Amino acid sequence: MAYLVLGLVLFLGTHSLPMFPDADSHLKARLGEGAFKGIFSLVSVVGLVFIVIGYGDARFAGPALLYEPPVWLAHLVMLLMLPVFILVLSTYLPGRIKAGAKHPTILAVKIWAFAHLLANGDAASVLLFGSFLAWAVADRISLKRRGMPGGVAPGEGALRNDVAAIAGGLVIYGLFVWQLHSWLIGVPILPA
Repeated sequence: MAYLVLGLVLFLGTHSLPMFPDADSHLKARLGEGAFKGIFSLVSVVGLVFIVIGYGDARFAGPALLYEPPVWLAHLVMLLMLPVFILVLSTYLPGRIKAGAKHPTILAVKIWAFAHLLANGDAASVLLFGSFLAWAVADRISLKRRGMPGGVAPGEGALRNDVAAIAGGLVIYGLFVWQLHSWLIGVPILPA
């Protein structure tokens, strides 16, 4: 579990820098924009690799079960996951969805983490998804305090972007339900 903790510290730590604007701007000024982005990206990737290795190791070792989710929660989790990919895509396809969600990727992370907490009661999962949920809540509060409410008015092409985000999100969701989750994560969503 040490790799998982280290990965979370590295990944979420770098992604928490914007919550501290003075430190963030100081590092950018000292390192330069390009070097800052390079180091940020490198530390994020290393953190993500440690998260994957640590979570995989913890699942393989069979970490302690903190709670046993009821079987019916699987249906709720599938329902909660429906908007996640749509929200992520709407970040890059600005329209009414992005305007309404204000910060769609952060909202997607909150829904994703909460849904996975409902479905997984082992210690590694609670640590992983609980950390991401806490980070997303803190980041959203930080954005509000920094005067970055998000939710700009939809511009030209908003309807086209919303349709593309919905269609693309549903396709990705379908692929995850079908086999992608099993291939990438090693856990099938639907019983064989």
